Amino acid sequence: MGQGNPGTRYQVRIMGFFATRLDRIKHSPSNSATQRVRELRAQGRNIVGLTMGEPDFETPAHVKQAVITAMARNETHYTAVDGISELKDAVQLKFRRDNQLEYAHDQIIAGSGSKQLVFNAMMSTLSSGDEVIIPAPYWVSYLDMVLVADGTPVAIACGPEDGFKLTPERLEAAITPRTKWLILNSPCNPTGAVYTRAELKALAEVLLRHPQVWVLSDDIYEHLLFDGAEFATIAEVEPALLKCSLTVNGVSKAYAMTGWRLGYAGGPKALVRNMAKLQSQSTSNPSSISQWAAVEALTGPQEFLRERAASFQQRRDLVLAMLNEAPGIECAKPQGAFYVYPNCAGVLGKKTPQGRTLATEQDFTLYLLDEGVAVIQGEAYGLMPYFRVSIAAPAEELAEACRRIQRATSALV
Repeated sequence: MGQGNPGTRYQVRIMGFFATRLDRIKHSPSNSATQRVRELRAQGRNIVGLTMGEPDFETPAHVKQAVITAMARNETHYTAVDGISELKDAVQLKFRRDNQLEYAHDQIIAGSGSKQLVFNAMMSTLSSGDEVIIPAPYWVSYLDMVLVADGTPVAIACGPEDGFKLTPERLEAAITPRTKWLILNSPCNPTGAVYTRAELKALAEVLLRHPQVWVLSDDIYEHLLFDGAEFATIAEVEPALLKCSLTVNGVSKAYAMTGWRLGYAGGPKALVRNMAKLQSQSTSNPSSISQWAAVEALTGPQEFLRERAASFQQRRDLVLAMLNEAPGIECAKPQGAFYVYPNCAGVLGKKTPQGRTLATEQDFTLYLLDEGVAVIQGEAYGLMPYFRVSIAAPAEELAEACRRIQRATSALV
């Protein structure tokens, strides 16, 4: 008796093999777009890629040297799961120096990037039905982290009329008995919006009326501020929230250390202990040499951070001016990070020279890709019709990309 087609049997088996939780999430749009740029370039296409949130600066020389020294000391073995003592000292110093926050060693955890620490926090605290409030536009990974942890993301649209920021009224209206977390990201990816102290204080007053709601403050773009904007984190503004806050940061963005994969966080002892418990059964400790790199980054010279922020501000000004000259594009001025988030409503409904109607922002971003510019559609960030442009590229590349966008939008009818 026949057993059927072996290929068909294999397809049936493989379809049922993977966990259903994977159906809740999607591939990172920014990573996917960046990989597409690599593929097109390998085919010989001239593409200006503005998809990746990665500084084009080098890791500082003194950090590299500190790592060479650490390797010479044979600091290349397993460490404590949540980080070496020297790194916790450095994180203590950083939080005290920059944020006026005090954390003991057992309130600090290091991970393989700040992304892992946000994931650990969600996995350690969410049960089925627990809700997480996420202001939109948001970093693409927040929703998927909540979903894979069995939580329910509650995205709150924060438009340009509010500076792309969550208001106390909208926060109050979104809180339910199932709300467990609020995630704040300032400066924000993708909009570059920066919360003022007064705005954080107003949000804190709402949270104090709802003690079951914790707040995760993603401060990864802390040092990338423009036009004299001042950084503040919510636990600093309202110390009463320290007992229910997780302050997350890392060395990737400001110190141009994306590949080192080193993040850190400060929070209540019980939360940090459970995050470390989870980490002990997943990745264990972050890279030992990356930890020593972070020690030097956090304790060494800091003056260059202002110089790099000034460079990004110049690039922002360049891109902002050129994009606002592109027909159908309107771009608000970001106060931090290294992105701009232009509105493309003015080009939707128009036709390309090839006769294709641009019905959606995805149609528009694909059209730009045909014209040699890679950006990411705003749908990935929870607010439409926008697209994200990373300005973490040399000025000449940014100028060329903007010229291509100007030509592309001018050709629409």
